[in-house]
Amino acid sequence: MRKKTGLSVLMLLAVLLALAAASEELRPASEFAAIGDRGERSAALFVEAGKVLLHPRCVNCHPAGESPLQAEDGRAHEPWVRRGLGGHGVVGMRCLTCHQEANFDPGRVPGAPHWHLAPEEMAWQGRTLGEICAQLKDPEQNGGRTLKEIERHMADDPLVAWGWTPGADREPAPGTQEVFGRLIAEWVATGAVCPADR
Repeated sequence: MRKKTGLSVLMLLAVLLALAAASEELRPASEFAAIGDRGERSAALFVEAGKVLLHPRCVNCHPAGESPLQAEDGRAHEPWVRRGLGGHGVVGMRCLTCHQEANFDPGRVPGAPHWHLAPEEMAWQGRTLGEICAQLKDPEQNGGRTLKEIERHMADDPLVAWGWTPGADREPAPGTQEVFGRLIAEWVATGAVCPADR
């Protein structure tokens, strides 16, 4: 009897862990097709995409201050570096001095093409999902991009893609870049409605 109870507890634990993992997954855009109201569907798509946008892999490169963040807890970057011109670091401490075209896992140094911070006006740290949505839609706060350009950036940019292959023991962003890109594309196609902040 004891053995059966032990197995039941293990099976229950496995189910609970699977459910927790599933809640962290990124649902595909097709799962929102049943929402009849176009504006509600658009906002719901953005909320789902927000699982990525608010994840440390994104927020760490969209800091509110002058320095990037790192790790899952968003601690200050080590060594201490500054944003510099165009988010590429200050003279003598450029991002590309350490961050190369790919991860260097033996040294735990992340890397991707064109490694740099997001523009200062695109700071997401400490912002709500509704505020981030408004930033993405405003050319004065998104680097002068159209919504189609934002869509392409999210779906195709290799620096954004790094969020799903961060190397070492870093937690990847939820889902895949393909699923995320599709969510953003459908959000744009349905009117790019921002969710109300809760």
